[in-house]
Amino acid sequence: MKFNTKAIHGGQENIDPGYNAVMPPIYQTSTFKQHSPGSHKGYEYARSANPTRNALEKNIASIENGKYGLAFGSGLAAIDAVLKLLKPGDEVIATNDLYGGSYRLFTRIYEDLGIKFQFVAMDDPVSIEKHISTATRIIWVETPTNPMMNIIDIKAVAQVTKKHNLLLAVDNTFATAYLQQPLDRGADIVMHSATKYLGGHSDVIMGSLVVNDKSLADKLYFIQNASGAIPGPQDCFLVLRGIKTLHVRMQRHCENGRAVAEFLKGNSKVKNVYYPGFEDHPNYDIATSQMSDYGGMVSFSTVDGTKESAIKILESLRVFTLAESLGGVESLAGHPATMTHASIPKTEREKIGIVDSLIRLSVGIEDIHDLLQDLEQAIR
Repeated sequence: MKFNTKAIHGGQENIDPGYNAVMPPIYQTSTFKQHSPGSHKGYEYARSANPTRNALEKNIASIENGKYGLAFGSGLAAIDAVLKLLKPGDEVIATNDLYGGSYRLFTRIYEDLGIKFQFVAMDDPVSIEKHISTATRIIWVETPTNPMMNIIDIKAVAQVTKKHNLLLAVDNTFATAYLQQPLDRGADIVMHSATKYLGGHSDVIMGSLVVNDKSLADKLYFIQNASGAIPGPQDCFLVLRGIKTLHVRMQRHCENGRAVAEFLKGNSKVKNVYYPGFEDHPNYDIATSQMSDYGGMVSFSTVDGTKESAIKILESLRVFTLAESLGGVESLAGHPATMTHASIPKTEREKIGIVDSLIRLSVGIEDIHDLLQDLEQAIR
């Protein structure tokens, strides 16, 4: 089954044996009747399992070419579940350019619980090996990274993790399964903030994990049930509906993203444009080999390098909306230094290029002429 078909039908066999509904019903119930203690139709309590959530989990697993999918109340709840696989003294090596919420969870919660973190550049996967110790358990990767749009070679990193018997977890939020499938390239865990492109309409908060190994899946299912950070059936229904149009939305996100990136690159008031689809991007060849297109995320900085110029542009936008998040049908713009990445210390932000003049764009699916005119007038 090809991706476009999987997005609509993947994992959806016998979704409503009672009435053969085409869409999975929203099972808005907290508990299920049992015929006798322990005898039921596969569901007993909705924290443990819910038919609507299971339909979504099967669908997400299908589009990622995985066997086991798990849905959580947010992307950070999904990451939290992965970190609960660890014990005090264990270590995680993470890319140094990653979502500020992930950094905050790592450093403000789990470091206090005895988990160690190293944040390193992963443009050259071979260089990761010098950071590996006997305590290392997980390599955490974002690609493309947020917000600098760096590209990390998943297959090359997987060779390193297999050599050292480590888990490789890949945050696939920016690319989605439409553009790349990390499990096929050797990853052990794929994470999504389903709030973003999978939901696609800025109306739900959710996270997900996909794995192939049953032992690992069983551990994560136990954590999901025991910790209880699960989404409700209404939210699961919304994300499942969103995935059914993921392929057509991503096509337009990619088309518009490229046009916006090219416009910005040719604008004299723009200094740097970060977009993996440019041939002069440091890892353009890797992006081309592991992604089917380059996505709808673009970051850029202003020529004068000031926070004031970035804020002025953001306040002047009329079609782009100044807001947190990304991946919705509408175009969004943000200031990473004060919004999505404010939890990272300024000195650390600037080391990886998150300067005060940096703007991050989530390019939506509106008419491209309106988007370009909006950017032109705001920058002018």
